Amino acid sequence: MTNNSMKKYDAVIIGAGHNGLVCAAYLAKAGKNVVVLEANEQVGGAAVTGELVDGKKTSICAHYLNQLNGKVSSELNLTSHGLKLAATDVPTIALNVDGDHLRFNGNTVQSSNISEEDTANYTKFMSLIHEYANTLGFLMDEPPLDIFNMDFSDKMTALKLGWKLRFGLGAEKMSEFLRMIGMNIRDVLDDEFDHEPLKGAMSFDAVLGTHTGPYSAGNFFTFLYRYASGDRGALAIPEGGMGTVTSAMAKAAKANGAEIRTAAKVKSVNVENCAVSGVVLENGEEIKSDCIISNAHIRTTVLDIVGTKYFEADFVKRTTDVRSRGGAAKLHIVLKKLPEFKGLTSDDLKSRLVIAPNQKEVEHSFNHIKYKEYSEKPIMEISIPSLVDSSLTDEGHILNATVQFAPYDLKGGWTAKAKADFLNKCIDRIAEYAPNIRDVVEHAEILTPLDLEERFGLVGGNWHHGELTLDQMLMLRPVPEASRYALPLDGMYLCGASAHPGGGVMGAAGRNAAQAILKGDE
Repeated sequence: MTNNSMKKYDAVIIGAGHNGLVCAAYLAKAGKNVVVLEANEQVGGAAVTGELVDGKKTSICAHYLNQLNGKVSSELNLTSHGLKLAATDVPTIALNVDGDHLRFNGNTVQSSNISEEDTANYTKFMSLIHEYANTLGFLMDEPPLDIFNMDFSDKMTALKLGWKLRFGLGAEKMSEFLRMIGMNIRDVLDDEFDHEPLKGAMSFDAVLGTHTGPYSAGNFFTFLYRYASGDRGALAIPEGGMGTVTSAMAKAAKANGAEIRTAAKVKSVNVENCAVSGVVLENGEEIKSDCIISNAHIRTTVLDIVGTKYFEADFVKRTTDVRSRGGAAKLHIVLKKLPEFKGLTSDDLKSRLVIAPNQKEVEHSFNHIKYKEYSEKPIMEISIPSLVDSSLTDEGHILNATVQFAPYDLKGGWTAKAKADFLNKCIDRIAEYAPNIRDVVEHAEILTPLDLEERFGLVGGNWHHGELTLDQMLMLRPVPEASRYALPLDGMYLCGASAHPGGGVMGAAGRNAAQAILKGDE
């Protein structure tokens, strides 16, 4: 037994994903004695940089930084700990097979075949979206309302939200917001625009990383969610890949006094007299603490790490009912040289490229997943980060793509042949817009939702640790009894994306959890 097994910590954090690191940094900054235990050799969870072949690197899962909480970044001074951005305000180009692409930049859209009316309507619509996002944005920075026992701070939050809706937006915009919030993105966009490629590209942002199509109820909220956190939807590419973001968070945690241990997998949580008392590692080592914080999915936490016998049956049932279906795969291609996209210059390829021709095609792509099939004509977002970050490769380029839709539980299983066939479908799809893509491929691989679960612990392959739907957000996330980070077991907490405000590389859940724990200690 090591000396560490005799030491008692103020807090033990299970998992060194970005939220776990952020939570550790804030608790340590407040004077708490904190240790983070990570099962893998590398910190970062799904926000990591990894090697593909011959020293060529890329962001393995998340590849765009667009939701990093501003308070987390400034309060932990992540730039001083090595976070650098290779590109900011990355524009989006929605690809068209004839080369007449749609170009999005901020609140403007351009194309030779889009009407002046739709162009003006887009600017007006996105301005409204930012107003709605600003109205909801403050909810990201604090625990959600306790709907069972509202205290003074809850009442003030509710009052603030009501004030922002009624007087910040005004009666007309508030009414429109309440009408739209439960709608599907298809109906919202059909009300606003005529241009089908425009609606296809915008609907893609509502379904990205989800298990929904444009016709699925409530995913206008998912679209709005992209703009309610971070830099209000602006895309950035971190220099060195996403691993540099979590590396900066780890350095911030250590600078504040936190201890981080890798290759330290937690086997179980000790419980005495209905309260946690420590953890046991796989190697048998025990670490004592009266405060255990899990960065893992709530289902993993309750069912596997703690154990169902310590919770009421109703709570366990609600935990198992949390939907966590993944629908996105991650494509990595090492390129010998840049592919030639019709109608685009090499400078254009620094943009985010989206393949989502129209809403009907996006919906048809989604239909396959309902039957445990992968899409025959997948939709995707493409990034070539090596154009702005030379540290990723000495020669050639790296192409990343998030591909929709691929099921977690493919009919017949994700065999080697099934993965190879789907990889070829994805490359064929890119070839519709870059005909020479196969001529310049040096190496290609795809990570299915099952791969994402096995590699990063993302239950169901869902990187949000639970689907972002109205019934799984705010005070309902992940379940009402655990919406304020504390589980119904004394001393046991959540700090990961299962908790409010959800997934994306934000750090808000980790910050909010730390604040809730510190408030409880007062």
